[in-house]
Amino acid sequence: MAEKSLKLAKPASSSLPAERGTGQDTVYRILLAISFVHLFNDSIQSVIPAIFPILKDNLMLTFTQIGWISFAINFTSSIIQPVIGYAADRKPRPMLLPIGMCCTLAGVGILAYAGSYALVLFSVVLIGLGSATFHPEGMRVAHMAAGMRKGLSQSIFQVGGNAGQSLAPLLTRYIFVPLGQSGAVYFTIVAAAGVAVQTYVARWYQSMLDAGYTFKKRTQGRLMDPARRKSIRHATFVLVLLVFVRSWYGAAISSYYAFYLMDAYRISLDNAQIYIFLFLGAGAVGTFLGGPLADRFGRRNLIMLSMVATAPIALLLPHVSAFWAGVLLVIGGFILLSSFSVTVVYAQMLHPGNIGTVSGLITGFAFGMGGLGSLALGNLGDAWGIGNVMIAASFLPLLGLLAFLLPKDRVIEQWAKE
Repeated sequence: MAEKSLKLAKPASSSLPAERGTGQDTVYRILLAISFVHLFNDSIQSVIPAIFPILKDNLMLTFTQIGWISFAINFTSSIIQPVIGYAADRKPRPMLLPIGMCCTLAGVGILAYAGSYALVLFSVVLIGLGSATFHPEGMRVAHMAAGMRKGLSQSIFQVGGNAGQSLAPLLTRYIFVPLGQSGAVYFTIVAAAGVAVQTYVARWYQSMLDAGYTFKKRTQGRLMDPARRKSIRHATFVLVLLVFVRSWYGAAISSYYAFYLMDAYRISLDNAQIYIFLFLGAGAVGTFLGGPLADRFGRRNLIMLSMVATAPIALLLPHVSAFWAGVLLVIGGFILLSSFSVTVVYAQMLHPGNIGTVSGLITGFAFGMGGLGSLALGNLGDAWGIGNVMIAASFLPLLGLLAFLLPKDRVIEQWAKE
């Protein structure tokens, strides 16, 4: 196995390229493995919002306390993930992959039997740390195994995560409603499987590094034109802000929309989870197809369309019948998350070579700020009522108009070459 990996990493000529492995074939077995681990990781992370209704009843929690739990796991990831990504760009550490999943294993085991609010917070922090450890190195593995198909590799990698997140409502319906909080213990099996797969991936990752694989960096970083440096900084800020807004709206749906359905439509808890699954499941499909759509229509165009086209759907959602709510959730989830992997590739082109740092910034920091949004929405839910919160959140996608400020694809492609 190692000899095959080394062969893939071997350059076609005697002169070493800036990025060893750019001519290699796409290593689908590794992409699929890391995607499955992404599914394992995010399905365990999705246990947290899935168990909210159970925890609310068991521990008599307010919406504000639920918001703090969501904030704890997302903010933990947002703080640690960019740090780990930055360190990985300078010295890759393949063994962090299984170590991070061990941390997740401990967290989910504690969550199953946590009898106090403080212990719940501690368990979700452990799960957050495991997720923060996985994503930057996982992103680097996906980039390394991609060969020339970077967009496809990101779609394969990210669809695993979004598919895992989409399982949250089904977990509530089929595990936590009948079994209660202790049902979380079954996810220790998922985490253990993740440790095994991560160990396999880490060995391949290390063999590629031993073969001399390096990530391309701008050789003229210190001599870059100040105007261009400023443009890249502004584009990065806009991109992070867009992902931030997308995360806020996603948090509103995944964490609180079930409560809205129960209040506004008198839908039972288990049936309300089907609506959340429709949104997240459609989002997983959108994530997978987003890469090919971006190749056809442009990355900037798809990022802009995914936000702007979601706006009218979001504005209508709180005012339609239960049937049309399901229809709009499917359409909105697909459109909104179609840019999920595309934003990562776009950011990688803005900062070539800094794969781990970009992962921490886009899928870590910006997503973690969605946890801050969840906390804010929880506070507003207690103060205004959950119905008014959903109406207010429906205006968030309108901020997608900021995507007009992003440089066009041909501009960042030229920057990436220099």
